[in-house]
Amino acid sequence: MSESSPIPAASNTFERIKRVTAEGQESWSARDLARVLEYLNFRNFQPVIEKAKEACIKSGHPVADHFAEIRNMVDIGSGAQREVEDWTLSRYACYLLIQNADPSKPLVALGQSYFAVQTRRQELADDKALKEDKTRLLLRGEMKKHNKNLAGVAKQAGVIQPLDYAIFMDHGYRGLYGGLTAKGVHARKRLKPKEPLLDYMGSTELAANLFRATQTEEKLRRENVRNKDQANRIHEAVGRTVRRTIHELGGTMPENLPLAENIKKVESREKKRIKAEQKKLAGGSPETKA
Repeated sequence: MSESSPIPAASNTFERIKRVTAEGQESWSARDLARVLEYLNFRNFQPVIEKAKEACIKSGHPVADHFAEIRNMVDIGSGAQREVEDWTLSRYACYLLIQNADPSKPLVALGQSYFAVQTRRQELADDKALKEDKTRLLLRGEMKKHNKNLAGVAKQAGVIQPLDYAIFMDHGYRGLYGGLTAKGVHARKRLKPKEPLLDYMGSTELAANLFRATQTEEKLRRENVRNKDQANRIHEAVGRTVRRTIHELGGTMPENLPLAENIKKVESREKKRIKAEQKKLAGGSPETKA
């Protein structure tokens, strides 16, 4: 694309007025957007906001997730200030606003193209995140089930006391995590003392640990192990085998995988998503029922 193409300029314009929090959350100000689109009077932009909110409702998205009304203080001269209305907008809200803006405005057409592309990118990213959430929830549930099964089989092998079980689990972690015990992995991941390690594993790390647990469980059953020292050795050997497989496949070693979001937050978000979908199936979004 040549330097004279207007699209990069439009992109820079909309990116320049974007606001990003310390947590990485992006948003736009309705007043900033109106100014860029050359609405000289914000009152003339307010009907566009209302149309965009209606479009948001019709598309099945909660308005509150994309439009947040705020009040700002602005200088009016001589040190005086007055309160003005504004809206904090998501990228999707910007897209809807520009779709409903005056098409004769110079940047409206370019803005429509820009936010359409960016919104689609966000949708794809959200889809990927949703798939990761669902995979994590499935694997975490399987880990709970198979850790119970593993504990039962280990008990039959003589791993009875809590200390015995802790030592048994450490052998599995040492095999999978290159010599690190459960406490060592916890420290490597920089988790707080009361933050459960499994709750902060992404799907890749959970899958590796699930394989370690299920294969150890099966091997202890198959070989009818009745000695806790032998059970410990088997657990560590299975962990090493899983680690070697990851290495042979060119994967990232589990101790080097980044922390994932607390699974409790993922569970809460998934419950809200399912509830919202059920409301839509039952007759529309919350806004249409209000």
